[in-house]
Amino acid sequence: MSRSVWWGIALFGLALEGAALYYQYVLNYGPCVLCIHVRLWLFGIVGVALAGALFSRQPRSQTLLWLVMLVPAIGFAERSWQVLAVERGWSMGACSMDPGLPRWFAVDRWFPVLFEPWEACGYTPEILLGITMAETLMGLSVMLVILVLAFLALTGRQLIA
Repeated sequence: MSRSVWWGIALFGLALEGAALYYQYVLNYGPCVLCIHVRLWLFGIVGVALAGALFSRQPRSQTLLWLVMLVPAIGFAERSWQVLAVERGWSMGACSMDPGLPRWFAVDRWFPVLFEPWEACGYTPEILLGITMAETLMGLSVMLVILVLAFLALTGRQLIA
């Protein structure tokens, strides 16, 4: 079962990336800097999930991988919160076109198709029934953190037993 959960998380991350690219290139809703940060966290989630799928038969590595997965899951939730806070006016932070990444990690220049910001922060499109992309990301990120914590507790308990 563990392997299928890891594959499911990887597909979840890739589906969100695909949806973001659809909104960007088909519907012409360009990403802001915070959206680029969300994408980076999602790639981290996919990477850890793929490692989890590869090492799913080793109980000790599973607990470690769930612990590692907690980092990008929380990062995804924090950036999703920032997107929602800016959209709702709860946060008045400046949002420039500079992603603020170090020179050695210039993914916005290496892969501009995925990571180049197009717009200023403050608005996300409606996804369905009046729910915006920011609200959707916030809900999905919280659910992911809860899922990761549940599997971390489960694998940790199995390791102790």
